[in-house]
Amino acid sequence: MGEWAFLGSLLDAVQLQSPLVGRLWLVVMLIFRILVLATVGGAVFEDEQEEFVCNTLQPGCRQTCYDRAFPVSHYRFWLFHILLLSAPPVLFVIYSVHRAGKEAGGADAGPGPPPRRRCYLLSVALRLLAELAFLAGQALLYGFRVAPHFACAGPPCPHTVDCFVSRPTEKTVFVLFYFGVGLLSALLSVAELGHLLWKGRPRAGRRRQGAERDGRRHRAREEARQLLPPPPVPPSRRPRPDPRGPPAYAHPAPSGDSEGGSGRSKASLATVRQDLAI
Repeated sequence: MGEWAFLGSLLDAVQLQSPLVGRLWLVVMLIFRILVLATVGGAVFEDEQEEFVCNTLQPGCRQTCYDRAFPVSHYRFWLFHILLLSAPPVLFVIYSVHRAGKEAGGADAGPGPPPRRRCYLLSVALRLLAELAFLAGQALLYGFRVAPHFACAGPPCPHTVDCFVSRPTEKTVFVLFYFGVGLLSALLSVAELGHLLWKGRPRAGRRRQGAERDGRRHRAREEARQLLPPPPVPPSRRPRPDPRGPPAYAHPAPSGDSEGGSGRSKASLATVRQDLAI
């Protein structure tokens, strides 16, 4: 388990510069691959060749039939798979440490995209290619089922012999589980690669798309406003009467009539005074 712990520590350094999808891929790699293969895979496939029994005593026949049945051992095939998948992230860690030393020394990074981002993008692409290649290799070499019986013919066997595999059901379950984990890992790698490419688009393009999106929203809002009926006009409120003024039913007299009436009364008073003087 010491070599697995060392590899896990190297992969753990990748998550410091990985997005969320990359960290999910790292969890799948450490738990569902390294941990399961180190604890369960060895116990399932360690007696694979010893328990491969054929119904013949011809020297060399059993070894030849085992080589034809399993060109590469499942356990060694998955070990090589894990090592090859871990190579791009480990190389990225080495490059990041080297780049950090150069930046600390005052070296200019130059124009263009950050070199670390380009290196990480390349490591994800290589990881995805390796994942797809090993999935295709597992499907071609072993298929999706470990058969309990294998018929073998050819030298050095004198005739067609029957060979039998130990614990075929358990090994079939493990093969399907490992293939499913490989598909999940490939999907996570595709999602991470798409996320990095989407995030690394030119800012001018993103700004132009944002302006177009805002313009579409404004036009849709104006069209919806035109389709809606106009809001109802609130009724006007009548002014409240003054409590100290005249009642509402009283009509004020015209100003001209009041001035004329006062003039006639003054003329009649003057006439009465003249009659009294006579």
